[in-house]
Amino acid sequence: MSLNEFEHADVVLCPGGPLLLRGEHVIEDDKGGLHRTTRPVSAVCRCGKSAKQPWCDGTHKVIPERARP
Repeated sequence: MSLNEFEHADVVLCPGGPLLLRGEHVIEDDKGGLHRTTRPVSAVCRCGKSAKQPWCDGTHKVIPERARP
């Protein structure tokens, strides 16, 4: 393995924020619904407060830091 292989990871956890997915993925929401990624990089909500579930809408930025993922 080389460092170049990690330069563009498929999955990145943003501290206190979303899960970033690079490339094509299918996300299953809490109700069992399937959602296909449609962008080169998609942000998946981890705080549970987004109005656009399962996608991140930036709500994690306005909740108290201790309540962030």
